[in-house]
Amino acid sequence: MPLNTEREQWGSKIGLILAVAGNAVGLGNFLRFPVQAAQNGGGAFMIPYFIFFLILGIPLMWIEWGIGRHGGRFNHGSAPGMFDVLWKHKLAKYFGTLGLFMSMVILIYYTYIESWTLGYSIFSITGYYFDQHTADAMRTFLYNYQGRATGEHFTGILPAYILMFITFGLNFWVLFKGISKGIEKLAKIALPLLLIFAAILAVRIMFLGTPDPSLPANSVWNGYGFIWNPNVSLLSDPKIWLAAAGQIFFTLSVGMGTIHAYASYLKPKDDIALSGLTTAATNGFAEVVLGAAIAIPVAVAFFGLQTTQEFAKGGAFDLGFVSMPLIFQRIPLGQVLGFLWFLLLFFAGITSSVAMGQPVIAFLEDEFGFSRKKAVGVLATVVLIAVQFVVFYQKYGFLNEMDYWAGTFGLVVFALVETVLFMWVFGAGKAWKEMNEGGDIQIPRVFYYLMKFVTPVVLFVLMIWWFVESAIPKLLLVGVPDVNKPYYWGSRALMVVIFIGLILLVRKAWQLKANKEESN
Repeated sequence: MPLNTEREQWGSKIGLILAVAGNAVGLGNFLRFPVQAAQNGGGAFMIPYFIFFLILGIPLMWIEWGIGRHGGRFNHGSAPGMFDVLWKHKLAKYFGTLGLFMSMVILIYYTYIESWTLGYSIFSITGYYFDQHTADAMRTFLYNYQGRATGEHFTGILPAYILMFITFGLNFWVLFKGISKGIEKLAKIALPLLLIFAAILAVRIMFLGTPDPSLPANSVWNGYGFIWNPNVSLLSDPKIWLAAAGQIFFTLSVGMGTIHAYASYLKPKDDIALSGLTTAATNGFAEVVLGAAIAIPVAVAFFGLQTTQEFAKGGAFDLGFVSMPLIFQRIPLGQVLGFLWFLLLFFAGITSSVAMGQPVIAFLEDEFGFSRKKAVGVLATVVLIAVQFVVFYQKYGFLNEMDYWAGTFGLVVFALVETVLFMWVFGAGKAWKEMNEGGDIQIPRVFYYLMKFVTPVVLFVLMIWWFVESAIPKLLLVGVPDVNKPYYWGSRALMVVIFIGLILLVRKAWQLKANKEESN
């Protein structure tokens, strides 16, 4: 079977940077980051966050750009082919399968979560939830919408299902249009808009001050203080460091094979040193400057610090889909501001989810010679089938199980594998040259030693720590109600089927390649 050797290219450098930044700037910046900060001491969380940004986030960004561009030289747009180039061993390509697995599984459930933000943007502008005035009522509204319970607003899951299908269609329409005409165009529109919307909300919240003068402690400024005034005594708690390291993976979208795929469409001499740093900086701005200035400060202003932390204990969905809608009901132009909030989340979501689809599409194009239309069709079919389980069994923990193994623990595993392969197997000298070649700047030499020694050690410690602290209890279903356990096993079965299917596809691709070489 002939391979597809005519690969696409990015239309412009700014388009590439916006696309990779859009991949990184996702729901985690505006939902997960505030929750992690609130759960882990506010300002105390920010210290390890910035440390891990320097020793994990930026190095992994450059590593993945380097691996991606290098693999693109050999017409590989996904991790199996890239790893096969880095390490001439028959197992290399199978390690690369992890990159396909992570992005594909996350895409399946992320598409559904993303559709909630689209739905809530409609509910905000129409004021549909504006008769829900308590946290319990707002939470019930969310559960009704998700199909986890029935209520007066939603008698079934049909509205959520329709919006999921619309979101699914938009994602795959963008992917069908290709790298330059689809993904790049989306990034040029969506990323600036979401940053503008976030800035509008941040400025509006800043001027709220103290909504209730009789409660002076409930002020926006105390919310800012909680985020930016560190209590250094809390830094002795290892859980804060663990949470900060975990957030770096979510915020930069490293460890899932998406950046590799995007970077593979670069030319051999295109800059990655400055582009990778710019991408990380853009994401950091969206998260630390804008993300930190919205959900937590406004929640403190209206509910107080203690209640805000209680919301955070309920997770990202409670903070984003419960507390924020309650707040929009209490401020002027709340329907418009709510619309902007959920629409910026939707834009953040879709620029990330299209990136998750690209590695598998690139794999089918590059290794099997599929046309883009056929590759997109295959992926869309699999995702559409798999997402049905997420939609209908979410209330039993189906989504949570996928999110942990593919969207949390698996990211660290894959990041460790790629770092060791690039910096030790391929060779730190060659890797350093690859990352700096054609660069608009030279990466500071200190990062050579960070990437070779510090980053892999930190990743290894993090992986072991997570395995002992959370993976073993998760694996043993500790704390899971008996009624939910079959669905957890069903979620695992689905992931195993996907992983085995990808392994078999990788094996088939290399068999076809070997047969072609023999016939020539």
